[in-house]
Amino acid sequence: MAGSLRSILDAAARGVFPPADGGTTVVPQHCPRDAGVVAFTAHSVVFTDEDPGWVRETLRTLDCDGLAATMHTRFLTALMERTGRRTDTIDVLLVGTPLAGRPALALTEVAGPGHPRVVSARRRRDDVRVWAADGGVLVLGRGVAGRLEVAVEVAEPVRHRGLGRRLVTAARQLSGGEPVWAQVSAGNARSLRAFQAAGYAPVGSEALFLTP
Repeated sequence: MAGSLRSILDAAARGVFPPADGGTTVVPQHCPRDAGVVAFTAHSVVFTDEDPGWVRETLRTLDCDGLAATMHTRFLTALMERTGRRTDTIDVLLVGTPLAGRPALALTEVAGPGHPRVVSARRRRDDVRVWAADGGVLVLGRGVAGRLEVAVEVAEPVRHRGLGRRLVTAARQLSGGEPVWAQVSAGNARSLRAFQAAGYAPVGSEALFLTP
């Protein structure tokens, strides 16, 4: 298959995925900040400005199931060492279609907050916007390939009351008519349940590499 990273992601948001042929597509980075791997069902996309020949040769030498090679720790480590980048975790990648209407949750847009979730978002995203709710924070910004990404934070005293689900639902209503993407650690079952309850669908896994 061919195409830019953005075109591949846009298609996936519509439910059109790369062929489940066991292959790997290597595409250039959309911007200098972001490199990484997205693994769909039986097809992976490596987005990097490194030599595609090096990517394919490194994958070929791995002693593992070919379908899992791009997410194998040896490949991810090799990519980190070659690029001087770092990665935190392998995330579940989800996408939610836009919703019409206004959020039922009372939200106040704020500027310049120092919340750790917001500080993290500004290292990884552009055009960050932030809303505060009673006990929660909602962040939208432009991340990988310019896609619209959401992150939320719920204060400990108000957890287990559905606030996370309402926040990520609101993100779909604040998206301006485009899909909303989310990266969630595979072990964060509570957050995954909240996103799925809010209508987000898992589409693959992602390892994102950033410069230190």
